[in-house]
Amino acid sequence: MTDDTELELVSGDWTAVVSSHGASLRGLSWQDNPVVTGYRGAANKRGGQGDVLIPFPGRVAGGRYRWDGLDYQLPITDRDGPNAIHGFVRTLDWELESHTLASAAFRLRFAGAKGYPFPLTLRVEYSLDANGLQVDTAITNSGSQDAPVAIGFHPYFTVGSERVDSDTLTLPFSEVLEFEQLIPTGVVQPVAAVGLDFQTPRTIGTTPLNHCFASPSRGADGLVRVRLNYGLRAFAVWMDESFDYVVIYTGDALPPEHARTSIAIEPMSCGSDALNHPEWGLLRLNVGSTHTSQWGVTFG
Repeated sequence: MTDDTELELVSGDWTAVVSSHGASLRGLSWQDNPVVTGYRGAANKRGGQGDVLIPFPGRVAGGRYRWDGLDYQLPITDRDGPNAIHGFVRTLDWELESHTLASAAFRLRFAGAKGYPFPLTLRVEYSLDANGLQVDTAITNSGSQDAPVAIGFHPYFTVGSERVDSDTLTLPFSEVLEFEQLIPTGVVQPVAAVGLDFQTPRTIGTTPLNHCFASPSRGADGLVRVRLNYGLRAFAVWMDESFDYVVIYTGDALPPEHARTSIAIEPMSCGSDALNHPEWGLLRLNVGSTHTSQWGVTFG
């Protein structure tokens, strides 16, 4: 498969577009109405749309971290500051492992990278059914030492409004990481203390959001659900117990024609800069072990 080869998945009223380049999600629609805002062709992506973020989502301050007594320096890849950002695999070509009318699975043997000498075998599967989209991920430590591992996804969503200011967000997370210059300070705050309490439905309004939220309230089924609605249109992004964090981004830094026209709801297994704050969900993946996770999109 080439960089611009894309697969369309269909199940009932649901349609998704995925690609082996980065194992990316390039769109999701219901009855031809966009749910995940997408693009066709890698060159047309904006703002991290649909990226898979492994082995770390978010930023790593200065690209530096310490693991098992050794210091590592990652490449500085953040255009907004001297940091590493969003891992390594979103720009790589993955192997198409399987493909049906309603599903596609991608696999990558990741050999490690500069500043991250930990080989991993990765698998991401997208599948549709009558309820919506499900995303299954497996990360296997194929190296010879324990590896620091985390995962995130970067889809942008719309419920049909021209701007997200009119949308109602329900975000059942009670804490938020304090940031300075896009890097966590190490302080975790109650959402109510900083005016970011969306635990009950609340119109987004002009609130700029680019925050990492923690401490989810889960349903009896173990899932946490972030809901977005506008008028009669509504959906939920659900996450299993692998995801204790979520980043919400209203896209204010995007070009004016795109800013605040959709909202990123980013499932994350860890908080931002978890390589320097392992207490925020960084996983120690033992040699030969596999970590699985699951999230998806359904009606609200």
